[in-house]
Amino acid sequence: MKKIVVIGSSNVDTTLHVKDFPKPGETINALDITTAGGGKGANQAIAAAKSGAETYFINRVGEDSEGNFITHQLKSYGVDTTYVQTTMGAKTGHAYITLNEAGQNDIIIDHGANYELTVEDIRAAGDLIKSWDCVIAQFEIPLDVTLEAFKIAKKAKKITILNPAPAVDEIPKELLQYTDIITPNETESAKITGIAIKDNSTLATNAEKLHMLGVKNVVITYGDKGAYISTPDVEELIPTYKVEAADTTGAGDTFIGYLVSNLNSGLSNFEEAAKIASRASSIAVQRLGAQPSIPTEQEVKQAMEADE
Repeated sequence: MKKIVVIGSSNVDTTLHVKDFPKPGETINALDITTAGGGKGANQAIAAAKSGAETYFINRVGEDSEGNFITHQLKSYGVDTTYVQTTMGAKTGHAYITLNEAGQNDIIIDHGANYELTVEDIRAAGDLIKSWDCVIAQFEIPLDVTLEAFKIAKKAKKITILNPAPAVDEIPKELLQYTDIITPNETESAKITGIAIKDNSTLATNAEKLHMLGVKNVVITYGDKGAYISTPDVEELIPTYKVEAADTTGAGDTFIGYLVSNLNSGLSNFEEAAKIASRASSIAVQRLGAQPSIPTEQEVKQAMEADE
């Protein structure tokens, strides 16, 4: 069984369901309002756990009912919450999502306790990081926290996966030096490289620029067009499974959790792992909510068997 440590954010997602997004200055009515667990880190941890990996999550929640909700959700999906701590006097992270009828969304985040995670928290979990297979992190927590985790992991010869989301203008070079796999979407990749992605050619150019920045293994998720894999062994666009999307929230996180869980220790099966991850995402987008939409390992296996 793969053993994964995820360091990142947890949020309560409040989703406003609308016919279409409002124009500037326009007032519209919501068709419905729903609440679910979210946050890129928590989503990826749950996806890894649902895919069959033994998963720990390192995070901070607030001193409120939402923090209890997040911790309960994580445990219910099989994520170990030993290193999920409560920050006294802080609020749990919250995401406000507008979801239209086409399944597209926009998101505003209040980071809350996610930004209270510290380097000392990571050092306290050092033995865990050193002994498990890999570490996943994103940009919804302080950068110095991720850097410390990756340093500990690489010193112990463990695999590090950086999901550079939300996008930043410039990733510290030192962090990239400790990164084995980087997993931006097309918008995030373009912001990092300065090269807009319009076709397969610009996908390849983006991947090459990310290699030049120091990362050997690149996975660029490209919406409904697929995922572009660029490693020393493979250069290929893995197509998506064509489905009718109900909600794309958490689809990328589902992909990452499943990808990492299915990669072997030598990272030689990227193509196979990406196909499994793509199938998992195709199931997730047909359901509402980030965490509730993530399929189980058995559901993904059954779907892939039905595809054959």
